[in-house]
Amino acid sequence: MPYHKKKEKKVVKKKVVKKKIKNKGLSQNQRDKLKEHSKHHTTKHMSIMKKMMKGGTSFSKAHSVAQKMVGK
Repeated sequence: MPYHKKKEKKVVKKKVVKKKIKNKGLSQNQRDKLKEHSKHHTTKHMSIMKKMMKGGTSFSKAHSVAQKMVGK
Protein backbone atom coordinates (compact mmCIF):
# COMPACT_ATOMS: atom_id res chain seq x y z
CA MET A 1 0.00 0.00 0.00
CA PRO A 2 1.52 3.31 -1.02
CA TYR A 3 0.55 5.21 2.10
CA HIS A 4 2.77 3.02 4.29
CA LYS A 5 6.42 3.85 4.34
CA LYS A 6 9.12 1.65 5.71
CA LYS A 7 11.34 3.26 8.25
CA GLU A 8 14.88 3.51 7.03
CA LYS A 9 17.58 2.43 9.41
CA LYS A 10 20.42 4.83 9.92
CA VAL A 11 23.76 3.28 9.17
CA VAL A 12 26.36 4.30 11.70
CA LYS A 13 29.97 3.67 10.78
CA LYS A 14 32.14 2.68 13.68
CA LYS A 15 35.58 4.16 13.93
CA VAL A 16 38.34 1.62 14.13
CA VAL A 17 40.71 2.44 16.95
CA LYS A 18 44.19 1.07 16.47
CA LYS A 19 46.29 0.58 19.53
CA LYS A 20 49.65 2.22 19.26
CA ILE A 21 52.50 0.13 20.48
CA LYS A 22 54.62 2.21 22.72
CA ASN A 23 58.29 2.06 21.92
CA LYS A 24 59.48 0.63 25.18
CA GLY A 25 63.06 1.24 26.11
CA LEU A 26 65.24 -1.64 27.15
CA SER A 27 65.85 -2.21 30.83
CA GLN A 28 69.38 -2.24 32.19
CA ASN A 29 69.19 -6.02 32.61
CA GLN A 30 68.20 -6.46 28.95
CA ARG A 31 70.98 -4.13 27.77
CA ASP A 32 73.56 -6.10 29.77
CA LYS A 33 72.30 -9.38 28.36
CA LEU A 34 72.41 -8.04 24.79
CA LYS A 35 75.95 -6.72 25.29
CA GLU A 36 77.12 -10.15 26.43
CA HIS A 37 75.18 -11.79 23.59
CA SER A 38 76.74 -9.49 20.97
CA LYS A 39 80.15 -11.12 21.41
CA HIS A 40 78.86 -14.20 19.58
CA HIS A 41 76.59 -12.66 16.92
CA THR A 42 76.68 -10.20 14.01
CA THR A 43 75.51 -6.60 14.17
CA LYS A 44 72.58 -7.38 11.87
CA HIS A 45 71.44 -10.15 14.21
CA MET A 46 71.75 -7.81 17.18
CA SER A 47 69.86 -4.95 15.54
CA ILE A 48 66.91 -7.24 14.75
CA MET A 49 66.88 -8.45 18.33
CA LYS A 50 66.99 -4.91 19.77
CA LYS A 51 64.17 -3.76 17.51
CA MET A 52 61.97 -6.70 18.51
CA MET A 53 62.72 -6.38 22.20
CA LYS A 54 61.83 -2.68 22.12
CA GLY A 55 58.48 -3.77 20.71
CA GLY A 56 57.89 -6.06 23.68
CA THR A 57 59.16 -9.43 22.47
CA SER A 58 61.09 -11.61 24.90
CA PHE A 59 64.83 -12.21 24.53
CA SER A 60 64.51 -15.85 23.51
CA LYS A 61 61.74 -15.21 20.96
CA ALA A 62 63.69 -12.30 19.44
CA HIS A 63 66.79 -14.49 19.26
CA SER A 64 65.01 -17.35 17.47
CA VAL A 65 63.46 -14.97 14.92
CA ALA A 66 66.81 -13.27 14.31
CA GLN A 67 68.45 -16.66 13.84
CA LYS A 68 65.88 -17.57 11.17
CA MET A 69 66.22 -14.22 9.39
CA VAL A 70 69.97 -13.65 9.48
CA GLY A 71 71.67 -16.60 11.03
CA LYS A 72 74.52 -16.10 13.42
